[in-house]
Amino acid sequence: MPVVVADAGSLIHLAQVGRLCLVQRLFGQVTITESVKREAVDEGVRLGYADAEAIGNALRDGWVVVESVPGRLAKTAEKLALGENISVADAETLLLAKEKKAELLVDEKIVSDLAKMYGLRVWGTWTLLLESLNRGLIGVADVEDGIDELGKRRHKMKEKQALEILEAARRIASTRKERKTKPKK
Repeated sequence: MPVVVADAGSLIHLAQVGRLCLVQRLFGQVTITESVKREAVDEGVRLGYADAEAIGNALRDGWVVVESVPGRLAKTAEKLALGENISVADAETLLLAKEKKAELLVDEKIVSDLAKMYGLRVWGTWTLLLESLNRGLIGVADVEDGIDELGKRRHKMKEKQALEILEAARRIASTRKERKTKPKK
């Protein structure tokens, strides 16, 4: 399984749609920084968010692991954050993934684009859900429910993007069905 470092946003979104467990199923373990833990767990628990409790449970279960950002990376993260107009937490997550030669789970486009420039493989909420569908872990209805649920939580995407994701989900489901029904030679 690949080494994966995650940002808060994707973990929060997956927890909000009840699919955080897919991170463990696809990757086994995921690393987060202290900043991500503060954002995704500590602050969320303080505010009473159920998604924060789910991520906290994953920490207690040991498949989400907190790793400190080395001092030299922390200084570089501050410069990167300022130069690219991203949060220090995002910069730390990105640089930790680069340092570990890990894949990155992130939903923010600018951070995703930077990660690709660094040569990292990038996952987002939707690519993770589509890969889970491809592996038979969820169905098309779960992807549709994810779009609807996140829309209710003010994470509404543009209609064109939602349609593209649903079309991809249907293609994946159709391909899976064809593979299952195709006789083996």
